Amino acid sequence: MPELPSPEEVEAARTPAGGWKRDQLAAWGVPWHPPKGWKDELAKRWKAARPNGAPPPLPSPAPAHFAQDTLDFG
Repeated sequence: MPELPSPEEVEAARTPAGGWKRDQLAAWGVPWHPPKGWKDELAKRWKAARPNGAPPPLPSPAPAHFAQDTLDFG
């Protein structure tokens, strides 16, 4: 079963050009070429999977190629 992303995760996965990669859409169960309304459908399914306002799942770990500078406010 494909992983259901939150609406925020969908927006965060946009490429610099403003679209989404084919493999990312496939991981979410969205066919290529994505049909009209695919984001709304994912959001609806994501909300339905969390009845009674259950909290969203913990964030997934950052990709291996992601690097972040640390700040020391010490």
